Amino acid sequence: MSGVVRVAVTRWPGGASGDDEIVVEEPLEIRVEDHPLAVTMRTPGADLDLAAGFLWTEGVIDAADDLVGLQHLPGDPVGNTVVARLAGGVEAHWEAIQKATREIYATSACGICGKASLDRIRLLAPTLPRRAQVAPQLLATLADALRDAQPAFARTGGLHGAGLFTLDTGELELAREDIGRHNAVDKVLGARLRADRTPVGDRILVVSGRAGFEIVQKARMAGVPAVVAIGAASSLAVELARDAGMMLAGFLGRDRYVRYS
Repeated sequence: MSGVVRVAVTRWPGGASGDDEIVVEEPLEIRVEDHPLAVTMRTPGADLDLAAGFLWTEGVIDAADDLVGLQHLPGDPVGNTVVARLAGGVEAHWEAIQKATREIYATSACGICGKASLDRIRLLAPTLPRRAQVAPQLLATLADALRDAQPAFARTGGLHGAGLFTLDTGELELAREDIGRHNAVDKVLGARLRADRTPVGDRILVVSGRAGFEIVQKARMAGVPAVVAIGAASSLAVELARDAGMMLAGFLGRDRYVRYS
């Protein structure tokens, strides 16, 4: 399975030697034209979706038409660099690239630390056109559904997951795994962008970890009306969700959740 390797381990108690499956973590550099934009620590797989989602949720591009080319760097045997080509005549995007080059350094631990602000998101993201109405009984099914869509997590216990579910029936459209929470989100949103099915106003975003600011930021940039997390939400995430008219819930389980907005 891509993204998983076996390593020698010693187990305690008993000191038995053997091997175990662990998650692969490698850097991915995202370039726009010839400009290095960001480096993120990710689990290899769905790299083009990850890059597309990152460019979209960071405001570098607005729609699929802005992205005219996306590929791994030719001649790179490792495959840890993705190059994006943008449509011409979009000066605002170049401003975003230049700004991001100075400010962005993403890691699997923290997302876009210290860069995003509520004012910037309000400027870049339009008000959500609809408020999500999701039945509590439907929400109660989503935690197990996301877990069932995480085969690498089942083998390693070391990957986050993100999934897009329909608002009315809770049907899973797609799911992605990654060592970084925000990377998993970028992968599912990038897949929608590359399929030219945006904004994502008809889906619930479910994430396996906590709902921090960067998760809600990315959802709002994509027009997602509802975010549900297995873990807790942060104060800025709640503030942003309320400002956007977005449904935000956390501590999702089979028989419980906490609704923040």
